[in-house]
Amino acid sequence: MTFHTLVILGIFAPLLGAAIAGFFGRRIGNIPSQAVTTGLLFFSCAVAWTVFGQWTWGHLEPFTISLAPFINVGDFQSAWSIRIDALSATMLIVVTSVSSLVHLYSWGYMAEDDSRPRFFAYLSLFTFMMLALVTAADFMQIFFGWEGVGLASYLLIGFWYKKPTASAAAIKAFVVNRVGDFGFVLGIMTIFWMYGTINFAELFPLIGTKAGTTWEFLGVQWSALDLAGFLLFIGAMGKSAQFFLHTWLPDAMEGPTPVSALIHAATMVTAGVYMVCLLSPIYEHAPGAAQIIAIIGAITALFAATVGLTQNDIKRVIAYSTCSQLGYMFFAAGVGAYQAAMFHLFTHAFFKALLFLGAGSVIHGMHHEQDMRKMGGLWKLLPVTYAVMTIGTIAITGLGIPGVGGFAGFYSKDSIIESAYASAASGHSAIGLFAFFVGIIAAGLTAYYSWRLIFMTFHNKPVWKEEGDAHHEDNHASHAQLETHSEPVDDAHGHDDHAHDDHGHHGPLKPHESPLVMLVPLILLSVGAVAAGFVFAPHFIGHHEGEFWRGAIFTGEHNHVLHESHSVPTWVKWSPLILTLIGTAFAYWIYVAREGMGRRMAERNGVIYRFLYNKWYFDELYDFVFVRGFKAIGDFFWKILDVKIIDGLGPNGAAWVSLKSAARLAKIQSGYVYHYAFVMLLGVAGLLTFAILAWGA
Repeated sequence: MTFHTLVILGIFAPLLGAAIAGFFGRRIGNIPSQAVTTGLLFFSCAVAWTVFGQWTWGHLEPFTISLAPFINVGDFQSAWSIRIDALSATMLIVVTSVSSLVHLYSWGYMAEDDSRPRFFAYLSLFTFMMLALVTAADFMQIFFGWEGVGLASYLLIGFWYKKPTASAAAIKAFVVNRVGDFGFVLGIMTIFWMYGTINFAELFPLIGTKAGTTWEFLGVQWSALDLAGFLLFIGAMGKSAQFFLHTWLPDAMEGPTPVSALIHAATMVTAGVYMVCLLSPIYEHAPGAAQIIAIIGAITALFAATVGLTQNDIKRVIAYSTCSQLGYMFFAAGVGAYQAAMFHLFTHAFFKALLFLGAGSVIHGMHHEQDMRKMGGLWKLLPVTYAVMTIGTIAITGLGIPGVGGFAGFYSKDSIIESAYASAASGHSAIGLFAFFVGIIAAGLTAYYSWRLIFMTFHNKPVWKEEGDAHHEDNHASHAQLETHSEPVDDAHGHDDHAHDDHGHHGPLKPHESPLVMLVPLILLSVGAVAAGFVFAPHFIGHHEGEFWRGAIFTGEHNHVLHESHSVPTWVKWSPLILTLIGTAFAYWIYVAREGMGRRMAERNGVIYRFLYNKWYFDELYDFVFVRGFKAIGDFFWKILDVKIIDGLGPNGAAWVSLKSAARLAKIQSGYVYHYAFVMLLGVAGLLTFAILAWGA
């Protein structure tokens, strides 16, 4: 078997698993469906690590495998291909590593669900679509994968379709992403209009030749390349939940927890970051679009971090954390540090998947309770989960000592912050200074809400003990429901996944550790959260950086941001650590040293707290402007324009006139001969009068 054949098999193995579980799952059963899909995912993962290892430590050069024609319409030519370079090799291990571990984890987490073949088929379908996206050699294939992961995410978020909130969240994610995709399509059309090709190998060398092309609109000359870059970024905003198009991501937590870990932590939401880095030749010649990316990314990092301070649902806290971390990646790409953005994407996959799956372990152990206010004191009962989530928290907060080291997030997030400062210090952009200050403030906020989660969940007074009797009564009602429902039902608290506890628990609530099949993925991900930073930093952003990327990322002659980031002032290097320690200290003081202080702050329900708790009122604003606004417009066109004006003056009006006229004319038809004779006499008299007047003239 040749190396190229092995790569092809690795890409298409998840699709085969999805087909087997999807079409034959009911016939072969739950366990075989799980085994086939999971086994094929681990095969894909082994292939991905082989490719990445060959690229990083071997002598593998970029290559493209052409498989079949895709779309050929005139000059618009697209072929189905597999492109392997540093970017795709990195994304291959991110996607397959997280997906394979999520598949394995789901064996335990979804053990009580009767629709496991469907669930595993959706997981594998999503993975294949993501692999098709990251190995695309042209815009058409990347768009195919882009829409494919959108479809798969819709199916997975709404997996429990009888739960109203899950169905609503799936629809919301689908609609918001379509808004972004509209901009993405326009961007692809603009690129094709400018260069006559959508193939990356043909397109990228041509970018600089039309860097000064303009397009006139409303009497103003617009940079065509900046316009194309901005439109493509709109697609990334939707897929990666950036400010304005972020509202779908927290609601997507209605899906099963493994779905959150796979789609909304490590793979689909990073597709936008990957695309911006892939299109670095465009953004290096489109400074206006790059500045917009940096601004939106920085605002997103700050916005999501502030909202995460007040959330009580354990999964939603991590969801807003994801949104904030994606903002870091985007503003890194916006200031030209594409390598740092990809490095943070890489490390983030490990510790964010770890946190989501760790949260799932807590929810599983708490019998599907996910409100942190109803937890506390779990560190003794869930020791492995507590340990790995603490590792994930240290990693995401970027805790580490400059010049010494730390966990994964320390290397990648600090590199982004230092690159933003370097961008401003070199005189390239004042926006870099804005991103730098936002980055260190968000680092402090990240430490606060991350440790708040740990303290409320594992260290505070065990609230679940006080609610055990009430939970005992609720369980009987829940199990009574289950006798007449084959699908999970929504419970009063909107709890994750099932409305019943997983082991048929009928006594007082007793948290328990997760089974081994769920803990093994957590332990493996924790290794990545610890080691991915110092092992791979030299290759992504260090002295082996040029050898690793080998042309996969393009940086212009003016762009020395990454190299200049290594020589920023000492205070810049220490700023993230200082803010992180301050945030951690505040969290400890409020939730441990002065336990109950956080609850009292929430009970005051002040203006700032309400503003943050209600997510800056974006959902309410969008509901008023778009939902109610478009409904009002629709009602106007329906009730006023259509019914009253068009129907009133048109069909209904004409019909009314005809009816009334006919009724009056019908009275003329009396049936009496002398009436008709009289009318005939009048007619003859009229004709004679006309003839006399005409002849007399």
